[in-house]
Amino acid sequence: MSGLRKFSLKQARRGQLRDYGTALAWTPDGAQVAMASAAGEIVLISLDGAPQQVLQEADGQSIDVLAMSPDGQFLAAGGQAGTLLIWRLGESPELISRLDNPRTWLDHLAWHPQRNELAMGLGSYVQIWDADAAEVVTTVMFESSSVLDLAWHPEGTQLAAGGHQGIKVWNCQDWDEDPQIYELPTVSVCLAWSANGEYLASGNMDRTLVVWAMGNPYPWQMQGFPGKVRDLAWSEFWLGEAPLLASSSREGIVIWHKHQNDDQGWNPQVLELHNARVSAIAFQPQTQLLASASEDGSICLWADAIEVVQLLDGAEAGFSALAWNPSGTALAALGQAGDWLLWQQRRPKTGFF
Repeated sequence: MSGLRKFSLKQARRGQLRDYGTALAWTPDGAQVAMASAAGEIVLISLDGAPQQVLQEADGQSIDVLAMSPDGQFLAAGGQAGTLLIWRLGESPELISRLDNPRTWLDHLAWHPQRNELAMGLGSYVQIWDADAAEVVTTVMFESSSVLDLAWHPEGTQLAAGGHQGIKVWNCQDWDEDPQIYELPTVSVCLAWSANGEYLASGNMDRTLVVWAMGNPYPWQMQGFPGKVRDLAWSEFWLGEAPLLASSSREGIVIWHKHQNDDQGWNPQVLELHNARVSAIAFQPQTQLLASASEDGSICLWADAIEVVQLLDGAEAGFSALAWNPSGTALAALGQAGDWLLWQQRRPKTGFF
């Protein structure tokens, strides 16, 4: 805990988009972050203070999701128009693919963790696009509803899709093989694999959270949330039996610690400070420092996911999204009025005292 108490962020940059901030995606080197808004604009912002690069001007059609390829070569975007847009990044970013999907709101994209293959939810279908070859790898059916979330296993061996009545998990080595089905009597709203690949969590519409251990078809179920479970985040670092799992519902956050005894499941710890809906949660990479953004206009940094060590603000109308850069040295956030803010880790003071 003592090391995390000394961690603090200092505002580095801020600016303004034309409308509600919708999505963020950092480059793997953590030097730039892509941002999008409900007005349809997409920009690249550099931590070093360089002028922003405009990838797309506002066109009145919302961009709702951004995804950065694992090698930083490609940026994908989707939204209200149903069009998949892919840029090749570099000194002069170039739009290289534009795939139209009429009558589809494209808001779920996920890159394979090791390959430049992009999974996208197209209504009740999931399609995999190979950005290097510029071709479709496969299309599989979710069937029971529109796809509401997508998540690759950290090793890239499986792809999970959630929606009405549960989750389907495909084996990426053989897309023709029948998927594994995790049935639920509700709608899976959000999905998250743990960093070690041992657990798959689903936040659900019926105010429950369900966690499966790989190889065990019988999940743990947590309930009693004030509303649907909207967001999930796993810690990449842990000291106990399993990584920490954070969940958000309305204005509350619950941290889940796995008990050594599987029969006793997961122990909850409630974090209370926000007084409006929590819009995003994210663990700092390789630590247990949790950042939470809220529509009340505050961002809390929770040391060891226990106590607040710093409060950030700057979006009076409320925050809508946040994301750490891969090294955990910078945090980006978007506001409901289009504000964008970047914070960087404070450098320790040097000299004599």
